[in-house]
Amino acid sequence: MNLNQLNPATDSESKNGKQLYAYQHGAIEEIFKRLEDHAARYNLLYQLPTGGGKTVIFSEIAKRYIQTTGKKVLILTHRIELCGQTSQMLDEFGVSNKVINSAVKEMPVPNDYMCFVAMVETLNNRLRDKILSLDNIGLMIVDEAHYNSFGKLFRFYEKGVVLGVTATPLSSNINIRMKDNYDELIVGESISNLIETGFLAKATTYHYHVGLTSLKVGRNGDYTVSSSERLYNNHAMQDKLLSAYKEKCVGKKTLIFNNGIATSQYVYATFQDAGFDIKHLDHTHTAKERKEILQWFKEKPDAILTSVSILTTGFDEPGVECIILNRATKSLTLYFQMIGRGSRVTSTKKDFLVIDLGNNLNRFGLWDAPVDWMGIFKNPELYLADIRSDEDIERNYRYEMPEILRNRFPNSETIDMDIKTEHQEAIARHERPKVVIERSLEQHISMCLANSNEIEEALVLADLLKEEIEFRVRVYSRCLSKTSESYVKWLQDDYKRKLKFTLIRKSHEHPELNISALSDLENDVPKEDDLVDEEENSSEE
Repeated sequence: MNLNQLNPATDSESKNGKQLYAYQHGAIEEIFKRLEDHAARYNLLYQLPTGGGKTVIFSEIAKRYIQTTGKKVLILTHRIELCGQTSQMLDEFGVSNKVINSAVKEMPVPNDYMCFVAMVETLNNRLRDKILSLDNIGLMIVDEAHYNSFGKLFRFYEKGVVLGVTATPLSSNINIRMKDNYDELIVGESISNLIETGFLAKATTYHYHVGLTSLKVGRNGDYTVSSSERLYNNHAMQDKLLSAYKEKCVGKKTLIFNNGIATSQYVYATFQDAGFDIKHLDHTHTAKERKEILQWFKEKPDAILTSVSILTTGFDEPGVECIILNRATKSLTLYFQMIGRGSRVTSTKKDFLVIDLGNNLNRFGLWDAPVDWMGIFKNPELYLADIRSDEDIERNYRYEMPEILRNRFPNSETIDMDIKTEHQEAIARHERPKVVIERSLEQHISMCLANSNEIEEALVLADLLKEEIEFRVRVYSRCLSKTSESYVKWLQDDYKRKLKFTLIRKSHEHPELNISALSDLENDVPKEDDLVDEEENSSEE
């Protein structure tokens, strides 16, 4: 029977009322055309962005395939939540289906079910124990096909065809190429096209630079949880996260992604202490607890939910307005999955925010930027080799003062300083390199004094310069020879101490400054005699 004899509904509706859009109809026709050309033992991969309706597409495909061939369909997922969601979608399309879960210990043969939904491990166990057989399956559909756990089932399935669907045709295992399991890739609509046509929300991304050179890469090719937690659990990173939220996301339904349970728990405590209503979710929560937390998140307009990758797939909350990446990743798939959680369009939401605290933007580019998926599918090694390293990102990073911060220094005409150029000129004048730091410090002192009316305000401005100070010191340290990371950290802290101490000292010279609280402030700042110039003992050569 011709696979295309059942034409899609011309009014963009399936017979059971589920809406299908023009690009989805086009994808279905293209997929069936390829399957017609390869009646058996052919593995086809289809790519479509998160939010584009992959489940809708393969549910319609399952329905049409069963009706036109009389053969059975098997749909594979990698998580129990996806099994339930897929089964529900099939029901909406009028496809009678059976979920094969841990409760299914045997299956009568023959049976009347034409469509099965199963988790990979559960199905593999049933096939191994010969409780089930794939002999009557004509089409196997693999959801989230970039996961490699599906490959183990192919040995049980030698006659029918396979349709894999994924948003990112790049294997989750750097040692396994998707083109080794799939014969061909069909690239669907791009994110930018789906945004332009109103099917996806538009993302506005804000990037906060984070030094990642301390992170370690594990055997799976991504950053280890332990090294991520050492970085993201410290007070400085927690403060940066909280400040970013206050600056951009207050009042918005916000989803925070972390790499590690301890980090997510620290985030939970930090936001609670700041007076925000937040909940934490990870895989150790019971099904009941998870359901309650997600229901709370759905119902509360300004809810904040911090989690550990558990919500990257199988989770759909269209109301999410802000995605915070409180982690770094080397996984392009994970990057797209996390941001995709905010891409759903509603009647009141056409855009969303992305806060990047892991240099992911510098590593992968904007979420809606063009991606050569065909090139990645054919030559994944070339793509992976071309991903920017943290060292390269760090070397090429250029600090730019945010506009909201620049507005705090209206009385300062010049706020910039090219540390590298200053160092080159100092060496040309046969000056000691330390004069560069001294001049930078003088500029910051002048900026704080010129834009404040009291010492407390000047010290607040000094705190706001923290990120610029750390950047300037790091550039300065790269101009020197053989500086250790510990010396850079000491120099950054010493710079901040000297800035505050000098501001307090100069407040005595400026009677117009309010110094009523000076005695308390002086107790928090070291005396000048304590500020040993350790540059003499640094590894500078």
